[in-house]
Amino acid sequence: MARYAAPGAQGSVVSYRDRYDHFIGGGYVPPAEGGYFADHTPVTGEVFTEVARGAAGDLDRALDAAHGAARRWGRTSAAERANVLNEIADRVEDHLDALAVAETWETGKPIGEALAADLPSVVDHFRRFAAVIRAQEGGISRPGEGLTAYHFPEPLGVVGQVVPWHRPLLMAAERLAPALAAGNAVVLKPAEQTPASIHVLVGLIADLLPPGVVNVVNGLTRGSSETGRHPHVFFADVAAHRDAFYDKALRGVTTFALDQALVQSAVYDRFLADVTERTAAIRPGHPLDTATTIGALTSREQVDEFVARVETARREGARLVRGGERADLRGELAGGYYVTPTVLEGRTGFDGTDIGGPVVSLTRFDDLDDAVKAANETARGVGAGVWSRDTAVADRVARRIQARRVWLNTVRSDIGGPAAIDHYQQTKTVLVEKPW
Repeated sequence: MARYAAPGAQGSVVSYRDRYDHFIGGGYVPPAEGGYFADHTPVTGEVFTEVARGAAGDLDRALDAAHGAARRWGRTSAAERANVLNEIADRVEDHLDALAVAETWETGKPIGEALAADLPSVVDHFRRFAAVIRAQEGGISRPGEGLTAYHFPEPLGVVGQVVPWHRPLLMAAERLAPALAAGNAVVLKPAEQTPASIHVLVGLIADLLPPGVVNVVNGLTRGSSETGRHPHVFFADVAAHRDAFYDKALRGVTTFALDQALVQSAVYDRFLADVTERTAAIRPGHPLDTATTIGALTSREQVDEFVARVETARREGARLVRGGERADLRGELAGGYYVTPTVLEGRTGFDGTDIGGPVVSLTRFDDLDDAVKAANETARGVGAGVWSRDTAVADRVARRIQARRVWLNTVRSDIGGPAAIDHYQQTKTVLVEKPW
């Protein structure tokens, strides 16, 4: 276990600039209207940099730069674009620690999560889409006698992308990798809570891309914690034995990788007791310490919203088992944005939206039909999990849950598969008629 030094401190692997302008056309450009806003680290609550506030004029300049670069970038060969994406992946991998520290300092998430999951996934996204674009082919059809049609993908040209606050580097990679692979130029709009870590990433890879292919305009998007909830259904056979499988299930809940646990009635009381016991042992810690499992929320507003939402859930009938408060930390962390890990029992009344913090809500169900109904009321098409030793039961439930993706016996997600490139391309068709 280790504690990383804060950005800019002695021995740190990364430093932030004192100020970040907009990144447009391959260089930094001051804001059109001259405004800046402070970026606070949730670790201590202190201001660590200031960032240009975007306006319509800044967005127009970014779009002009992107349109100027898009045509040339879109005409590069698939092999050339794949090589650039692989070089980006190599650059990120070479600076994994620096990027993890930068993101942790801005988001408050535990650095262990960034090192073990998010940054390796950033690398994987660029390598994956480098492979996708190399393997991509067009098609040919015969729509009629003497007619031949050729079909091949083309880039859209310029795409704008909003980057959420909770995983800025991974979310940026999920948008950049397929868009660049397809041959588009991009204008990124990071959430106002977390713009600076994206600039650290851009600073590392800017020389690998033609000017104007990637642009960043700050301060146009506040971001939101209104993300969809991911219910996980736990059948009674999960708790049949106190073994590694049951431990894995509990760990998925108490790391707050999921926020809604639907537990079969036969084992509900035992499951709740074990979750509560494990959660009580968790304390928020310094996000730059690799031993920390619960860090800080990203902003003071999110702390206030978290506490208010837990209280609303309690008033609407959910039972607060533990937590739900601001965490009173001492020393250098006293000004940071910390809350206590929270367990709620019963429906929270948020109609499929995330409370936004280290919280899990537990609800009981009786049978398979009841489980599917409860999951579909919560998932809202986003994602869901199923936990059972019986693969036939798990498969039946997974097929009936109305969600874009379903995880079986895991909390891992795999967002941005090869098909994601289709969102950044259009199909060109050339119809040829024989002249004889």
